[in-house]
Parts: sequence; structure tokens; C-alpha cells
Amino acid sequence: MAVPSGGETANTTSVLRIMNERAVYERIRLLGPVSRPQLAEATGLSKPTISLALADLERAELVRPVGHRTGNAGRAALLYEIRPEAGWVIGLDVGRQWVRAALADLGGEIAVREDVPADSGDAGALIDQLGEIVDNLTAGAGGQITHIVLGTPGVYDAGNERLHLAPNIPGWNEPGVTAKLAERLPAPFAIENDIALAALGEQGYGLGADLRHFVYVSIGTGIGMGIIVDGRLYRGARGAAGEIAFLPMGETDPLAHAADSRRHGMLESVASAPAVVATARRMGMTGEITAKRVFDEARDGEPAAVRAVAREADHVAHALAGVIALLDPELIVLGGGIGGHGADVFLGEVRDRLETMTPLGAPRVEVSPLGDEAVVLGALATGLATARALVFDRAITGAADLPGTVTNRP
Repeated sequence: MAVPSGGETANTTSVLRIMNERAVYERIRLLGPVSRPQLAEATGLSKPTISLALADLERAELVRPVGHRTGNAGRAALLYEIRPEAGWVIGLDVGRQWVRAALADLGGEIAVREDVPADSGDAGALIDQLGEIVDNLTAGAGGQITHIVLGTPGVYDAGNERLHLAPNIPGWNEPGVTAKLAERLPAPFAIENDIALAALGEQGYGLGADLRHFVYVSIGTGIGMGIIVDGRLYRGARGAAGEIAFLPMGETDPLAHAADSRRHGMLESVASAPAVVATARRMGMTGEITAKRVFDEARDGEPAAVRAVAREADHVAHALAGVIALLDPELIVLGGGIGGHGADVFLGEVRDRLETMTPLGAPRVEVSPLGDEAVVLGALATGLATARALVFDRAITGAADLPGTVTNRP
């Protein structure tokens, strides 16, 4: 048996020390404010090891004492919590009409929220706008942004540095567009599909909490789905899982509208907000028609609007029946401009039709309580997990990261 040299022993000791400190840091984040005895019980580490880890974490400015536990007999225990301002995260929801942004500290406390109309006429203008938004939020964090998560329609193509399947944002599919983003943003950032982030937001803050299998379906200007399987986001082999806009279904022969179906998807062509407007016009509505007007008038019983909404319910129910057959979710959460704000008009019809389509019984179908916040909250949730790891590695192991680094795996 080989005898470790002094260098190997020192290296092993260093690795164990870092492992212990990471375990203590994570428990403080989950439990805090928390005492040394509680940390020893939660981690299984000895009290001297806990004390050494706390000393190193406090010296690295990752944790801080926050007073003493009161109400117990004997000496009051000193309590620790993570130092929230040790890192900052920005979450961005980039859509055709709006950019929604938020800044949060490492404790998850949102410091700033900002919603602005999207300058989405071309990719260059949108990138400039995103840069300005991030600059403003960065100033609010004292210039110390740890990680940025950007949610957007489409599928990130790392090889060509662009986004596929994002027809509603002009220029997003141009090669090199994400490289331009990397040049403009001040910190490492992740690109993720916006509806996938909405599903993660629902998991962390909404109806998906404590569920292992559910889907989030967004119906608005476009249509998409985020999938949670066994408690984790499912992306598929190329990151395109959940692109249900391309489900081969609709009212017409797909070959008759092949170009549009390939660009937007057959389901999206008959069930999105523009499709609802087109259906309402065919049903006899006149004047300036918007999806909001269609649903508002359907609530009031206007016949043409009622027929248009009934057609929308039929399309949605057929799509969800396919989702149920493939994924068997516990819950389907509806969001988006139609799925969230208009669902009260057609949700009952969707549920009734699913009961007749699915012999094993339909899962719950509910409207998201998060509204327009779902994507931003999902971006913050994933960004915080990455930022906490980055902050720890930089402070404890000396690891560095490169500004502008981009990934689609936050």
C-alpha cells in the first residue's frame, strides 16, 4: 500500500475542508439563522469542525452573525446567516412586447423590479435595451452582479450562437446574436427557454411546489410548455422539449400552410392570440379585434366571441390530451396572455372535454397564480443556485469566472 506524500495529505485535507465549508454554508442558507449546535446536528460534523468552517466562511464574508437565540436556559447560542449582499442575480424575461427584469440578493430578496416595453424591432436594438436595463440594475447592486439568467422564446444553439424557434423576436435566429449579448452584459449569463423558466418559477413559488411531475403551458402570442419530470426540468436532447407549438394538429391541411406551420407551428397557428383574433373574425366579429376583446365579449355572452372561445377551448383540450397521454402529469398549469388572463372563460370547457378524451381521468388543470411574474421568478431561482456556487468557489477556492460567459444550462 502506497504511503501518501506530504503534498497528497495536504491536498486531501484541503478538499475535506472545502467540502465541510460548502456543507455548512448550504445548511446556513437553508436553515438560517442557525446556531453551531444546530449546524452540527444538521451536517453530522463535529462542533470543532463547525467552528473552523464558520471562521473561514465569516473571514470570506460569506456568512455573518446575527445575534443570539433567546428563550433557552443557559448560555445563548450565537446565530449565523448567509451574507445576502455577497452576490447579486439578475433575472430577465425577454418577450416580443415586454422585457421584465428583477435584481435579487443571495438570500433571494428582490431589491428592484422593472418592466419596460420591448424594443424588439431588431436584434441590435433589443440587445442595447437589455444592456441598459442590466446596467441600471447593476448600479443598484453596487456594480457586483454575480450571474444573469435570460429567459426568451426559442432554443439556444451554442454552436451558431443564436436562438432557433423564436419567430416572434426578429433577428434572434441570426448567427452570432448571443455572442453580441455576451459582449454587452457584464457578468456570466445563462440563456434558457422562457416557458421552461416559468415552469421552474411555478415549482419554486406556485402550484408546482412539492409536485414531482407537472407541466406549465403558456398560451399567448406564442405557445410553449415547460416540463418537470421527477422534480427536475426536462429539456430533451437538443433543449427543445416542450415546443408544443409544433404539435401536428389544426383545422386545415398542413400542406396548404406549410411555410407558416414550419415557422410558427401548427398548434400555434390555430390557438395563439393572433389565431383567436382570426377565428373571431371568421365567426362574424367586426371592427378592431384583439384577443382581449374576444374574451371580454365572450364573458358578456356575445355569440361570435363565444363561438371563437369555444373553438380555442377545443384546440387547447386536444393539445393537452396529447400531453397527458405522453407525460401523465399530476398537474397542468396554464399561463400566458390567454392561458392565464383568459382562462376563466374557457377553463371549464377544457376540463370537461379532457374528461371525455382521457380514459384514465384528467389531471388537475389550473391557472397559474404567478401571472406575468412566472418567468422572472424562474430566472431568479435558477440564477441564485448558480450564483451561490460561484460566490462560494471564488471566495473559498479562488476560482474565477469570465464576464459574458453564456450557457443554456443554468
